[in-house]
Amino acid sequence: MPRVLLIEDDPSVREGIELGLRRRGHEVRTAATGEAGLTAIREFQPDLLLLDLMLPGINGVQVCRQVREASQLPIIMLTARGDDFDVVVGLEAGADDYIVKPARTEVIEARIRAVLRRIEEPGGRPAVEFYGDLAIDRAGLAVSKAGERLALAPSELKLLLYLTAAPEQVFSRQQLLEQVWEHSYHGDARLVDACVRRLRHKIEDVAGSPRYIQTLRGFGYRFGPL
Repeated sequence: MPRVLLIEDDPSVREGIELGLRRRGHEVRTAATGEAGLTAIREFQPDLLLLDLMLPGINGVQVCRQVREASQLPIIMLTARGDDFDVVVGLEAGADDYIVKPARTEVIEARIRAVLRRIEEPGGRPAVEFYGDLAIDRAGLAVSKAGERLALAPSELKLLLYLTAAPEQVFSRQQLLEQVWEHSYHGDARLVDACVRRLRHKIEDVAGSPRYIQTLRGFGYRFGPL
């Protein structure tokens, strides 16, 4: 089972999530502050980080940015307000998903599995696909640009693999939420938009004039190298 680090300052929330995940077989380490959480990441080496947005001292967004500078550890944010502007900032900082508190352990477990699940690739595709100076190694789950390997967060990699599996096909935000984030309900399109913006900054020559991931206003996104 995945090792989970939970950074949450509210004792009752922290203990409730920890107990629920332990009952499902996870090894869980907890921290009450951002500073303690960053230390725990180095010592515990978790498979996934559950990160409260509103922390004392170094807040969740700052923790997320520091983690992203050093690793591609999967990150799920915890927030008490799903429409909070800070959620958008957190997604832009590199979080892969977010959960609105309070949340049942079943919901948290499902999100953990969705973020960590490796994509099953259809057979018959070339081992490495080339789009201009962009190379996508599906078997190795690696992406490089001009020969340099890119550091992609799990959600960014999943989104790119999904879009490139059907070049030129247009996908709505809801389709991408269901297929990439595995949100079967009417999900939050901000997850998709924020991930696309981050991905463009990494794979495009000019993020504001995308060559690969194109927006079709009113419809969604498609991968169609120009």
